[in-house]
Amino acid sequence: MSATPVSDAMRAGGQWNAAWDEMAALDAEWLETFLAAGTLPLRRGILDPKIYEFLAIAVDASCTHMYAPGTRRHIAAALDKGATPEEVMAVLEAVAVLGLHSVALGAPMLVEEMKTRGLAPAGGGAD
Repeated sequence: MSATPVSDAMRAGGQWNAAWDEMAALDAEWLETFLAAGTLPLRRGILDPKIYEFLAIAVDASCTHMYAPGTRRHIAAALDKGATPEEVMAVLEAVAVLGLHSVALGAPMLVEEMKTRGLAPAGGGAD
């Protein structure tokens, strides 16, 4: 079995996701490589730890991920690293615009489908 120092450190530091237990049991080396790649900017000191937490909040809170335990863990870590509630809220507000793409993608499709059915979009709609 290969060494798993990144996984071990994440477990010890409370950063471990219990959902990774099965992955670790099936292929600890792959998971170690994945986690090592994802944490490299932090471990190398390239990103300030608070900024890294902001990025993690954005990923975990995004509409395509919505991982509540990770969001909570990274919000707590960001605050512990000196983030203000306003900064955390700004991250959450910035990531909220990802949901806009659902409307931006779907609305033109809805208008097209309405047109094929002879339905007029409410309020005049796009031509």
